[in-house]
Amino acid sequence: MRTPIQRTAAVPGPPPYPSRQLLILALCRICEPIAFMSIFPYIYHMVKDFHLTEDESQISFYAGCVTSAFTFAEFLTSVFWGRLSDKIGRKPVLLMGMGGTGLSVLIFGFAPSLQVALLARALGGFLNGNIGVIQTTVAELIKVKEHQPQAYSVMPTVWCIGSIVGPMIGGALAKPVETLPSVFAPGSLWDRFPYLLPNLFSAVCVFIGVIIGILFLEETHAEKKEQRDRGLEFGKLLLSRLPWRNGKGKAPAKSAEEQPLLFETDEPLPGYLTNDGSPRLASRADTLADGSPDLEQADGSQLSCRSETKPPGKIFTKPILIIIASYGILAFHTMVFDALLPVFLSTNPPGSKEPASLPFKFAGGFGLDTQSIGVILSVQGIYSMASTRLIFPRIVEKLGALRVFQLMSLFYPMLYFLTPYIVLLPDNLRMVSIYAIVVWKCTFSTLAYPSNTMLTSNSAPTTLALGTINGAAGSTASLCRGLGPIISGVFYTMGLESGYSILSWWVTGLVAIGGAYVGMQITEPRGRMDEKEDIEAVPASQDIMDREEMEQE
Repeated sequence: MRTPIQRTAAVPGPPPYPSRQLLILALCRICEPIAFMSIFPYIYHMVKDFHLTEDESQISFYAGCVTSAFTFAEFLTSVFWGRLSDKIGRKPVLLMGMGGTGLSVLIFGFAPSLQVALLARALGGFLNGNIGVIQTTVAELIKVKEHQPQAYSVMPTVWCIGSIVGPMIGGALAKPVETLPSVFAPGSLWDRFPYLLPNLFSAVCVFIGVIIGILFLEETHAEKKEQRDRGLEFGKLLLSRLPWRNGKGKAPAKSAEEQPLLFETDEPLPGYLTNDGSPRLASRADTLADGSPDLEQADGSQLSCRSETKPPGKIFTKPILIIIASYGILAFHTMVFDALLPVFLSTNPPGSKEPASLPFKFAGGFGLDTQSIGVILSVQGIYSMASTRLIFPRIVEKLGALRVFQLMSLFYPMLYFLTPYIVLLPDNLRMVSIYAIVVWKCTFSTLAYPSNTMLTSNSAPTTLALGTINGAAGSTASLCRGLGPIISGVFYTMGLESGYSILSWWVTGLVAIGGAYVGMQITEPRGRMDEKEDIEAVPASQDIMDREEMEQE
């Protein structure tokens, strides 16, 4: 029997919500959606300026290839970056991914040909696996389930902001010699490379994000976060030199995460929490017979020493694989909707080519101009941001992530089966129906994606496996997002030629039905978050008895 170690109580209560680190992570993240989305307003014109072909359908095909090059390359390397983050830490992988994005947009801005443009986009995908690593970082920042709904809405909100700002920047800064000839002279660098300016802006955003990450982003990997971080030390030194840091400007707080970003803080020592609210050692081993010592507080109560950083065993269990598969199917059909909607809104109204024969045979769209479509897409982005921050946390807190995801999976097919029919509504209902469909899709997406992310995180047996699991999920989603627009484009063309606009939408609906079936197979797995609750719920006396029994065996 081991001799108990005397230990006094430390910081009581649950850990605070990590608002400061989530803010820093968001500031690092925002540069990537801006860089990714900024090419969409001008990519068609950029490919056209390469003078490969005058066929508009071919130009659209090449533009789609440039867009998909990033996602296909990301599919090939996401698992690698996830595993690397499990070995060397989250922060260095995130910084390398951001650096790869910056290099990619600079090459893209100077691209003189389609081949270089494809190479630049693919390079960005190869060097950036940050989708999975960021999800891992958020999961490691969150210590209690009560914080998950709010925390998991932060990164989708950041992406929504980037999806609004990015296209605005790309459209405003492309071809500056034509839009602002008084500032950008003909024959200058900006004339030779008309799409350099928006990419240069994106590169500056990435550079700022990298600097913020180096100076203020903390490592979250369980085994690497105790290592010395000179960048973080330098950031704290810079903050300490700010003029308002002394005297009345310094605001005391209960913990590091509760203090403002621009005030110096002292990192709290590891907490020790028992089942009755008194402190217990935060680092616990996952088995009771592993040689970890009993700890005894001043009041005589026992502490269980269990480490959360055990080496992971089998990572890809059946529940985790089902969650990843459901994530890939979700990414496929939601990306199809995003790709089809602008085309559907642009297509000439029904009856212009093939006569309609209801209820199934009709072909066409709304015939809207680019400005009207731009307004609709902007509204989509703004509503998505509001839904993510306001609706998702409340719904998930009431129903739970698993139930929300399964409900969304069941009702998604109806969206795709009904969408092509809104074009048949009377003129006074057409625009209302478009916005109703957009709100429907955005609400479902902003509920389904974070819920799946929460399920993925909670399924991890240990934080050491989070990077690999999220890398696999990100890789699967990237492949599905790359295939979605290509497959749907083929079916949409076939539908227009045969007179059946419903073809591509209904095929997508069938895929969503498959996704609903897979989603209903998900059982909320017992992962690291549940193990924490179980450990804290065990009385100290029972914990000691269990340990003694295992030692005797």
